[in-house]
Amino acid sequence: MAVITATEDRMQVPEEPPSALAPLEEATTTSYRDRWEKAYARLLVVTDTLVIIACLLTVTIAGSQPYTLPFLHGRGEVSVWLIVGALIATLLVLLSLSGSRSPRVVGVGSQEYRAIVQSSFLAFTTLALLAYVTSLAGLHFILAAGLLATMPSLILSRWLCRRWLVTQRRAGRMSHRVLLIGAEDSIAATARDLKRTPAAGLLVVGACTPSGRVADHIPGTDIAISGSVTNVLEALQRVEADTVLITSANELSAETVRWLSWQLEPGRQHLIVAPSLTDIGGPRLHTRPVAGLPLVHVETPRYGGGKLVTKRAFDLVASGVLIVLLAPVLLISAVMVKFTSPGGVFFRQDRVGLSGDHFDMLKFRSMYVDAEDRLAELQHEARDRGNDVMFKMKDDPRVTPVGRFLRRFSLDELPQLFNVLMGKMSLVGPRPPLDREVRQYSKSVHRRFLVKPGITGLWQVSGRSDLDWDETVRLDLFYVENWTLTGDLMILLKTVKAVLQSDGAY
Repeated sequence: MAVITATEDRMQVPEEPPSALAPLEEATTTSYRDRWEKAYARLLVVTDTLVIIACLLTVTIAGSQPYTLPFLHGRGEVSVWLIVGALIATLLVLLSLSGSRSPRVVGVGSQEYRAIVQSSFLAFTTLALLAYVTSLAGLHFILAAGLLATMPSLILSRWLCRRWLVTQRRAGRMSHRVLLIGAEDSIAATARDLKRTPAAGLLVVGACTPSGRVADHIPGTDIAISGSVTNVLEALQRVEADTVLITSANELSAETVRWLSWQLEPGRQHLIVAPSLTDIGGPRLHTRPVAGLPLVHVETPRYGGGKLVTKRAFDLVASGVLIVLLAPVLLISAVMVKFTSPGGVFFRQDRVGLSGDHFDMLKFRSMYVDAEDRLAELQHEARDRGNDVMFKMKDDPRVTPVGRFLRRFSLDELPQLFNVLMGKMSLVGPRPPLDREVRQYSKSVHRRFLVKPGITGLWQVSGRSDLDWDETVRLDLFYVENWTLTGDLMILLKTVKAVLQSDGAY
């Protein structure tokens, strides 16, 4: 399947490129972008160097090996500091070659962290192999302790740098200025996604549509229409953008897109094409050029095999450890519920899980005992949160004072760790729905039952009850179609932040 195909009804590029497609002069924004990209890359080089040197120096000094090591079966000697220096240089080079400091990966996603892990393992295993081949003795402690100290420290350092970068991007700084091109509905949808993920550093500053209504805005957004699809480069210069993002290819022929890519300033202006593949994530997309066509291969999702076994093993170990560590919190929460309102400590509710099977989901009781009986009278009341399928009310009168506190910090969800331990739920997955909600599902939504429901998931870290139904479904189905263990770890880390901020928790 090709990303872009040409049809007769779309705008075709003329034999000679129009004046609108003339190369742009170097804009102030591209210079600004170059400055922040290079400055942030230099920051990462400095922090990486300091972290690696600090870790390896500490390990070397703390180790019991002599500072001069024999090699070639004692026929020669080499300074341990020379070896450590070579290891530092090798690791820094590998971090650069792996693209861990590329502007396309910093700020969002797990690729930056994967590059650090891969570079660290490669550097230390290479040194271990050379030590074996040359009979270099005395490096066991440096190799083992050095890897265990350096890799986590690099990840922590990059995470701290990323927090600072995300703060800058939320304020509109250190971001790519993006011009969106496509149909108005696709532009609006893409703009909402980008606004929800400021860490990606894609700041929308304008749009080009087939109509090109100047001095108008994309419906439902504050994005100004900067021109039509026939004068993209003029609009690019007008809004001082450095990135063109094509949200839908129906308005542009393949030839036009090709001309556009040729006219953008190499290395300074970028072209991004969003394939018309709804909710298919990066891990399942692979580009393969065939006869000059950029074919996109889409892997079918898998719901079995080694990945599933690994996920279950992780759930077992993690839920068991968390139950032990959080035992005092569980006990205190149970006592608070028991002695502040009539009723039991736990609330058991029938939910629909894997393959449509029903199970009893455990929660600390956060409502009065007659909550279900009062639901009918609240269904027709005006609500400023929730949606038509999932009943949510910001100031629900059925919630007890203690229950409101438990919900604010998601403490009422902790008993679900026992559901995970018993295999009915997973730590990460789609939200476990009620049977009455399932009866309102369209056929496509039933795909969420291909995996176990989770205590947390994309829904939990993307706004929770503040999301409308369509967005909730989209996030759950995206997870079902594209889940990975690395993605699960990222969601768990984001869950901690979502719980502390308490956005959408009621």
